[in-house]
Amino acid sequence: MPATTTPAQLAAALPDLAGIRAAKVLVDAVFPGTAQYAWPLLRRRHGFEIVVKHENHTPTGAFKVRGGIVYLDRLKRERPQVRGVVSATRGNHGQSIAMAAAKAGLPSIIVVPLGNSVEKNAAMRAFGAELVETGRDFDEARAAAQGIARQHGYEMVPSFHPDLVRGVATYGLELLTARPDLARVYVPIGLGSGICGLIAARDALGLATEIVGVVAQAADAYALSVEAGRVVATDSAATFADGMAVRTPDPGALATIIAGAARVVRVGDDAIAEAIRTYHTDTHNLAEGAGAAALAAAAQEAALNRGSAVGVILCGGNIDMPVFQSVLAGRTPVVG
Repeated sequence: MPATTTPAQLAAALPDLAGIRAAKVLVDAVFPGTAQYAWPLLRRRHGFEIVVKHENHTPTGAFKVRGGIVYLDRLKRERPQVRGVVSATRGNHGQSIAMAAAKAGLPSIIVVPLGNSVEKNAAMRAFGAELVETGRDFDEARAAAQGIARQHGYEMVPSFHPDLVRGVATYGLELLTARPDLARVYVPIGLGSGICGLIAARDALGLATEIVGVVAQAADAYALSVEAGRVVATDSAATFADGMAVRTPDPGALATIIAGAARVVRVGDDAIAEAIRTYHTDTHNLAEGAGAAALAAAAQEAALNRGSAVGVILCGGNIDMPVFQSVLAGRTPVVG
């Protein structure tokens, strides 16, 4: 997409069913999709059927890899002269780009903020990325990444782009094809590709399923922006759910969310920590903070959900061991 693309154009650029199916062919060549399960202990605990989409079971442990595969495929076909790629991340997007770049035979430089997840950093290096640690948060790391891309003459891969949305929409296609009866699906919002991909899949299939975005109370820029009808940046994003720790929404993602989501709900870090424990107890699955946020939101809206089947996106399981140990011990990690 050209730099002059407007938010309205980005919102209108959601992939159709043919586009999502074409993306799924690319994704299926790398891994065979992920499962969706209705766990009986979750139903017993919360009083309604909860179908978990297990994006923690991808080769990178998170849904983002789907977008990276599709983005790099387009890049190599349309710009075979490209020398390398640069991107900013808190971890899962970076793993996606590093893995896809390596498969495409391209070097990658991934920029993360200082104090980023040790284990996500290790995974990105293992996928072949050169890691640069700078900035106090994602937004500052993204600004640094843009300068590094210019310096090296590499392609700057954004965290929100139509190719990324088309790739991650494949998880929505899998889920909603298997369970078109879901009354609503809860999905965490980082920079927006996950929820926009789900909206695209819902619309492409012609379903009436509600899409509910989820943000952390301490990182609620997208909720504030939806309420205001325009981009509202925040001064901080102090949540241990690092995949949702974004201060400045993407205009195109925001336009799509306003047009296609039923609402955006806030959940506290205590509720996210409880949802991580619930996933471990009731399903024996590992969930990172952002990965557990959708379950926390579904539980928060239990009165609405009783009598219905709802979906929750377990978008990733890449949580550092010390953080996980703290949560299992009944504590909520505190971000300074």
